[in-house]
Amino acid sequence: MLNEVEVFSLVFILVSLFALIALYKRKRFKQITSQPLSDEYKQLLFARLPIYKQLSPQLKADLEHKIVCFLHTKQFIGCDLTITDEIKVTIAAEACLLIINRSSSCYAQLKWIYVYPSVFIAKQAQRNEYGIVSTKHRHLLGESWANGKVILAWDSVESGMANFHDGQNVVLHEFAHQLDQENGNANGAPLLYTKDGYRIWSQVFSEEFKALQQSLAEHKTSLIDRYGATNPAEFFAVVTELFFECPEQLAQQHAELFGLLQNYYRLDPRSWTGIE
Repeated sequence: MLNEVEVFSLVFILVSLFALIALYKRKRFKQITSQPLSDEYKQLLFARLPIYKQLSPQLKADLEHKIVCFLHTKQFIGCDLTITDEIKVTIAAEACLLIINRSSSCYAQLKWIYVYPSVFIAKQAQRNEYGIVSTKHRHLLGESWANGKVILAWDSVESGMANFHDGQNVVLHEFAHQLDQENGNANGAPLLYTKDGYRIWSQVFSEEFKALQQSLAEHKTSLIDRYGATNPAEFFAVVTELFFECPEQLAQQHAELFGLLQNYYRLDPRSWTGIE
């Protein structure tokens, strides 16, 4: 048996070893993520992401850094689809728009992005009022899971990139859910900075959510898509799409809501003018 000194020495060696491994990983990660985005990838952004050319030099640099980090820490998995650099870079770019000015980590809980060619079918268990569980098949364009997965339909991703002013973008939508899920299940209230921030957020979002439901009940038109009335989590994702794609309209028609999103994302997309 080991004596007390030998046990202490062994523990010290193991702790030191784990510390050195962790230090090496951090150093290696910093080296990789400090590398500039390749010219080839930048050309893809110019070709595929219309707003990229409208960003300020500083925002471009910040976005490129986040993309490098994203590509290094996430695994793309093709489902009946070959994953290309174009697929990886364009999805990463749109996802990183949401965190371009945020100091938080690059979707730390997210590990895998599954990409289908088009709409995919998801199975969902449902329990009725009598406790009987049945399986429902849903046709989806995207889905965000709290266990480290995002699923996307590539043709819908392409459509969202080609029309970056229609208020509909599956990548922005699903990655808004990822932000919402950072504190557990999505509930429409992502991680905020202060208790007062949660109070104000809850008040404004609750009022806007109820107003949308009332408008739909009265068959009135609304800038906010009807899908946002499904639940608070979908409301947050839908208004995030509007914030980035239709910021001027959102600011004009829902000023308080726009202000909260502007503070949360630490951005004002209204400055991204000239989007084609």
